[in-house]
Amino acid sequence: MKIRDDAGVWVDEEFETLDLGDPRRDRRAKELVKRFASRPAASIPGACEGWAESIAAYRFLGNEHIDWRDMMQPHWDRTTARMGQLPVVLCIADTTELNFNGQDIEGAGPLSYEAQVGMYLHATYAVTPDREPLGVMNAWMWAREPRDANGRRGGVKESVRWIESYEIVAEQAQALPDTRLVYVADREGDIAALMQRAQELGEPADWLIRSQHNRALKGEASLWETVHASKVLGHISFVLPGRSGQKAREVRQELRSQRVTLPGRAGVTLTCVEAYEVDAPAGVKPVIWRLVSNREAGDAHALIELVDWYRARWEIEMFFNVLKNACRVEALQLSQMERVEKALALYMVVSWRIARLIRIGRTCPELDASLFFAADEIHGAHVLCKKARPKKPPTLNQMIRMVASLGGFLGRKSDGEPGAKTLWIGMQRVMDAVITIQILRDGYDTSV
Repeated sequence: MKIRDDAGVWVDEEFETLDLGDPRRDRRAKELVKRFASRPAASIPGACEGWAESIAAYRFLGNEHIDWRDMMQPHWDRTTARMGQLPVVLCIADTTELNFNGQDIEGAGPLSYEAQVGMYLHATYAVTPDREPLGVMNAWMWAREPRDANGRRGGVKESVRWIESYEIVAEQAQALPDTRLVYVADREGDIAALMQRAQELGEPADWLIRSQHNRALKGEASLWETVHASKVLGHISFVLPGRSGQKAREVRQELRSQRVTLPGRAGVTLTCVEAYEVDAPAGVKPVIWRLVSNREAGDAHALIELVDWYRARWEIEMFFNVLKNACRVEALQLSQMERVEKALALYMVVSWRIARLIRIGRTCPELDASLFFAADEIHGAHVLCKKARPKKPPTLNQMIRMVASLGGFLGRKSDGEPGAKTLWIGMQRVMDAVITIQILRDGYDTSV
């Protein structure tokens, strides 16, 4: 599999099979992805080169004959191909809100608070157990209907999205017999109907969901208490990343599990895993995770594997973070939901590319940077950092830290590795340098 990821090559490869019914539409879509990837935080006019190209972009997004699903189909196909090369793939599902307050977008609806205006995006994101993002597997985009006079809301029940996304993962699992797919979801996915549907299908894909409901078992027993009363089977330790004013810290958890059959006609049999933090610092809420899965997990190795797979769920949070804060999709100035959906389809692929680059830079730092960056991008980063052009390409980690330094990353020992924000800001500066290098190479007359 080629992993070259420079702005022009990766887009042409990712969208090689694009077919929007007209070669001109295909070319426009690819050019838009390249523009968005080069300047992810810019507005559409800011990402385009000139007014004529901006008008063409808006005309493309407003074309009623183009469906956003057709735009994403090549990426879905490429994602499936990447998945097929691996023994295990985690299929992480989640929903995020896109807040369009202050914008007049036809078709937008209320969010968690009725006064907010926007839409919802539910995506399934494929990653390796080592957390390398492979791509977006499927997505739903919708706006809620306002509540009626009785406080009821029409439209499709939103919990159906979780069941439908599992069904698509199950369908892909049957098409990838040499790859084990694991459907991973947070507490919102703790839906009995989902587990029942998986059982009806024969569970071609495994499922791993954080438990939200302390379900009743036979007699007077409850799920969580039953598991907590069982013996400790193992331990796991990891560093919990800092967030919301809390510093990163080491967490040590005791692991327990029980195999149970839920009461009811469906009779779903599952394993409930409890990861219970011990010796938490004073004044800090212990980290307690209760996970349910169709997989059996009777020893420490199996339990640690399930907890590690659940911890990989953070990757879809990173994906949404890049989509909303790096690509700034909530600031899109588009007048209709259909246009927003088309733009989001392209920005989802761009967000995957950024998130993938960040993750590989952390897990495989010694890879040759030329596998991911074009020669002009490497040259431009060195010029802007006022460093001599190296005789051999830098490592991926060196290149990422150089680019991030252009976005404000200081590189102090306590700073850890660069995050998404400094990387995308730095990449915009690098792309400006690339354009300058290419203009000068073409013989532009710089004399006054």
